[in-house]
This record gives sequence, C-alpha cells and structure tokens, in this order.
Amino acid sequence: MHYTGTIWRPPYEASSLLLEVTAGCTHHKCKFCTLYHDLPFKFRMSPVKDIESDLQEAQLWSTDPISMLTARLQGISRPERIRRVFLTGANPFVLKYERLMAIAGLIHQYVPSVKTIGCFSRITDVMLKSDEELASLRQAGYDGLTIGIETGDDEALQFMNKGYAAADIVKQCRRLDRAGIHYSFFYLASISGAGRGEIGAKATADVCNQLHPVRIGINMLTIYPESELYQEIQRGNWKEESEIEKYKEIRALLEHLEIPAQFAALGASNAFLFQGTLPEDREALIAALNKIIETVKEDDLREYRVNLRHL
Repeated sequence: MHYTGTIWRPPYEASSLLLEVTAGCTHHKCKFCTLYHDLPFKFRMSPVKDIESDLQEAQLWSTDPISMLTARLQGISRPERIRRVFLTGANPFVLKYERLMAIAGLIHQYVPSVKTIGCFSRITDVMLKSDEELASLRQAGYDGLTIGIETGDDEALQFMNKGYAAADIVKQCRRLDRAGIHYSFFYLASISGAGRGEIGAKATADVCNQLHPVRIGINMLTIYPESELYQEIQRGNWKEESEIEKYKEIRALLEHLEIPAQFAALGASNAFLFQGTLPEDREALIAALNKIIETVKEDDLREYRVNLRHL
C-alpha cells in the first residue's frame, strides 16, 4: 500500500480499508494544526496508478496467507470482507466530483464487497459540490464524512483561520442532510481560549442542534512549538484554557446539546476516554466529567498535556 507521512483516521474507522488518495491539506492555515508538518509539500493527489495498485493489493485480503492465519487466530474461518473504505489525507472530499466518482468506480471494480466510502472533509469542500453532485456521490457510496468543525464560535473560527463561519457549517451540512450523506463532527476543546470555553461550547451546541451529526467527537487542544498558535501565545495575543476549564467546557457542550448523537472522547489528546449515546447517557457522561473536575488535580492533567509528544 502507498502511504505518505503519518496516516490519520478517526477511532471509529479502525476496521476500514485505508486508501490514500491525497496527502496533506489544501487549507494548511489553521493556527493550531501541526498534523501535516512532516510532509515536504502542502497537498498532493495520489496518482491513479497508485490507487489502482493499492486496490489490487486489497483484493488479496481474503486469500492472503497472513490474513488467513490472523483470522484463524481470531477464531473465524476466513478474513471478513472489506465493507468500508476510508480515504486518507486531511480533506479528500476537496477533490473534484469527477475524480471522486472515478475513485468510487475503481473501489467498486476491485473490491465489490465495499458498501460505503468515507473520508475527512472541510466545510469548504462541501461548498464546491452542487446538490446534484452530492446526491450522485451518495449513490456512488460516499457516506460518513468526518468534519473537524472545531467550534461554532465565530470569533475563534476567525482567529484560528479556519476559513468558514458557523453559518457555513449549518448551510453546508443541511445540504449533506438533503443528499443523505451522514457526517460526524470533531469539536476542539479550548479553541475559544481562556475564559471563553463555555461560550464556545454553547455556540457549538446551537450549531449542532440545527443539524444531524451521527457523532460528536471531542479532541483537546494540544499546542506544539512549531504551530502558529504557539507564536501567538508568545506575543501575548491568546491564552490557553486550564485543563480543568477544558472539562468544564465539554460539560457545557453536553448540557446544551438537544439532538440524538454518539458522544465520545477517544483520541490521544484526551487524558480520560469516555463515550456514550445522547440523550440517554447524558447524565452518566456529565457525572464522569464532574468527577474529573472535582477530583483530578490540574497539575496532573497538565503533565499529561505537556508530555503528549505526538497526537
């Protein structure tokens, strides 16, 4: 398989076939982000011959000797068929409609057991597609996009150079709803800065309550020296929340969400992992957050943050 640099995927895509169709990010301007700094370029599309070669390799999954041995060790007779493909890169959904359709065609040609295709997407990537194109992409198997909206706080979105506003999130995700394309959100705790966390949480809940995300995943802002945000802090232009504030912010988000959705903090940026289903698990999740807020020391949480060398 052709993979370039660090490969990022959501925790819930662990069983998906990871297919590289892009590397890097077309935006590459978010002040907090260092995920793609290991690449010598900003963004690159994979050659079609590499995509096709990887799909040919994936064809062998069900008959590959190592796969067969792994299956037997797991107590099953043969490897399970590949049902889902996750396209890698920061925002593969930015690709033109024709290229996305061509990629879907190759996937279904070489691995016909695949039912759905997911990937990361920016809100601005959805803007590039017409309603008719979104509907066709859904028919071709595209479903389950992961969108790092980060927040619904316009002040934070502008400061961090996200390239869109809260109203854009609502407008474009409503278009995904109409096309039948499901999506998940990532929320970035502390992006609004010290003293504004709960403001950002409430603004984000207002955005989410107008939409239908399948899940809302929580990441906690971790600032690395090579980020532009680190330089803003050094210049005195921005201040990070305390670790306890971050948990209070997540609690505020939970308290104001009114929609059914999966809610989870599963990535490495979270010192404590938790997940549940809203609304039925709301009180249990809030109780878990309250316990952290009341019993865990700020210094211990901060030690986890400063020693997190890599996300």
